[in-house]
Amino acid sequence: MNSSQSYITSHIKSRSEFLSNMEKFAMEQHIPIMGIVGIEALLQFLRLQQPKSILEIGSAIGYSAIRMAFTLPESMVTTIERDDARVLLAANYLEQAEMSDRIQIVHGDALEIDFTTFTHQHYDALFIDAAKGQYQRFFDKYSPLVPSGGVIYCDNMLMHGFTEMDAQDVPRRKRTMVRNLQQFTKWLMSHDEYETTFLPIGDGITISIKR
Repeated sequence: MNSSQSYITSHIKSRSEFLSNMEKFAMEQHIPIMGIVGIEALLQFLRLQQPKSILEIGSAIGYSAIRMAFTLPESMVTTIERDDARVLLAANYLEQAEMSDRIQIVHGDALEIDFTTFTHQHYDALFIDAAKGQYQRFFDKYSPLVPSGGVIYCDNMLMHGFTEMDAQDVPRRKRTMVRNLQQFTKWLMSHDEYETTFLPIGDGITISIKR
């Protein structure tokens, strides 16, 4: 964490014991959840937007879904996760948070799921935070569920700095993922149907408002 990130983090309000324990568990088990600076920024954008329904691609242990539901008490959240163990962990955390009635966990591969089974067929906000090399496919599949005026948020757009590197400097095992993310970013920033802003917050967030 650089000095700017550390300074910002020092001014973020403490979370509840429940959320702090989730953060600690995720760190100890090497489960990726959204960084504290990024999630705080996302939650502020959502406070401004006030979506009634949110679709999240990539639940992990349910941390961001729970935080969104806590922040927006009138909102319903649908979140998708394909990993069996993480789905069980998320369900357990949702029960502890008493959020099972407001957060629907959909177990399966987001690229294969039939979204007609979802609680909602339209979502005011779409949050993409899953396999980085598949962002274009996630966007293509789920953006039709977002109406005009809705917002699509994408996290990890900097991918820990890899997307800023020249191809030859990226580790070989990550090159395809990085190239896909770079191509998606270029496509998104020039898309006529969306007004998109790329912000260097956390690990990079794009905010796309559907025209």
